[in-house]
Amino acid sequence: MKAPLISTVSLFVASLLVTSSLRAEDPRPNILFIAIDDMNDWTGFLGGHPQTLTPNLDRLARRGVNFTNAHCSAPACSPSRLALLYGVQPYESGFYPFYDHEQIPPESLARYTSLPATFRQAGYKSFGAGKIFHGHNGLGEDWNEYHQPQTFDLVYAPNQGYQQGTSEKMAFCPTTNRLEEHPDHQVASYGIDVLSRDHSQPFFLAVGIVKPHLAFVCPQQFYDALPDRITPPKIREDDLPDVPWVGRSMVKLQDDFRFRTDNAWEKVHRSYLACISWADYNIGRVLDALEASPYADNTIVVAWSDHGYHQGEKRSFRKFSLWEESTRVPFIVFDPRTLPAVNDPCTEAVSLIHIYRTLCDLSGISAPEYVSGTSLRAQLENPRTALNEPAMTTWGRGNYSVRDDHFRYIRYYDGTEELYDHRRDTNEWRNVADDADYAKIKMRLAGQLPRNEAPLIQEGVALWNVNDADRPQRIKSFKTKSWPAWVKKMNPALK
Repeated sequence: MKAPLISTVSLFVASLLVTSSLRAEDPRPNILFIAIDDMNDWTGFLGGHPQTLTPNLDRLARRGVNFTNAHCSAPACSPSRLALLYGVQPYESGFYPFYDHEQIPPESLARYTSLPATFRQAGYKSFGAGKIFHGHNGLGEDWNEYHQPQTFDLVYAPNQGYQQGTSEKMAFCPTTNRLEEHPDHQVASYGIDVLSRDHSQPFFLAVGIVKPHLAFVCPQQFYDALPDRITPPKIREDDLPDVPWVGRSMVKLQDDFRFRTDNAWEKVHRSYLACISWADYNIGRVLDALEASPYADNTIVVAWSDHGYHQGEKRSFRKFSLWEESTRVPFIVFDPRTLPAVNDPCTEAVSLIHIYRTLCDLSGISAPEYVSGTSLRAQLENPRTALNEPAMTTWGRGNYSVRDDHFRYIRYYDGTEELYDHRRDTNEWRNVADDADYAKIKMRLAGQLPRNEAPLIQEGVALWNVNDADRPQRIKSFKTKSWPAWVKKMNPALK
């Protein structure tokens, strides 16, 4: 009767030895991967708005490397996340517009391996929650475990905020629900739970925070923390006449018109700032849990937003453009194992496409050969290190923005152009593409445009809301639309 007991004890001891060996022999870092939806530079660490409250992200930016000139691969959720998570630019993959991830043909994705899947194949446990991919939260090869938050009906505080009719999407209001009934709070709580567990192998933990995505609604306390009056962004009334027609068609004039008509812009700005603070609060809960855990000294934290957001600049709302407000994003990397040589932000133009290779490099994992981008290890060790590679943003086939340290160059599918000198014009108010003094600069940046474009993948398209090389006829309907008088004033060619 004692033999089985001895055998069981032996197996238990052997298991402990194996676990101990795994911990001792696998020093690879854990990854805390924080994805944020629709957050622009209205954060403390980027200085985009004087009244923003983001103490937790600010603290992370001080500890790590704050990439102050970072840009998305596409100014929309779906193509941006497909590019980052599969490590391939839209003009290389053909994933230009929005896709229903579940409807993308398997053969179109078969050539790629997602970032969490690459880590999982390398021996990591992969955990996910919230919005990581766009419209795809299944397990598959990406995740060992994926958390789906519960859904509660959010109740808006009466007679506060702003809402267009009964539209749930176009609501800008404080909520009266318990914090725990909001999806982002549940997602952060799941991240905290994973960090509280005993892990015998390294982990890749992805926490997807949805706010400040529409609707701009969050708990009342984050509204109450803001000043009585909200400072508006700098806006030039006649900002569009020097913009080519394709660029003008990307402007969300209807939103601007509605907010102006309803005298609602300040309420929209307040709601956006409140939702940014709410996102920061939940990110802070996860960061606090990490610091209190045994994994704090061996966990790389990367925080990023999928694209920026217009708040009236260029007379636009939302994203979906190739201008600074739409492409510039928060991007922070903190590696506790290697502190930077100087405690400076990195001002190099950086694309989110670099995240895939950077995390693989820092973790001792070989990235798939096809993966685009460059490891940012050198910039993490010394933020002053030059990258010498501009950031490329694609919005529809044939429409591109090239952003370097001082300039933004845009070329649309019809060959029309924009060029902005950020040394003198940080608001991108003056298009100097036709200025002879900038001819050499324009030629240099134009030389960075892709020489080949992958054809559009049409299967699985869920939303295609851009004028591009595959739908040039849309520009005709834009020009002939019946516009309000103030729109015609800004666009003299409109009849």
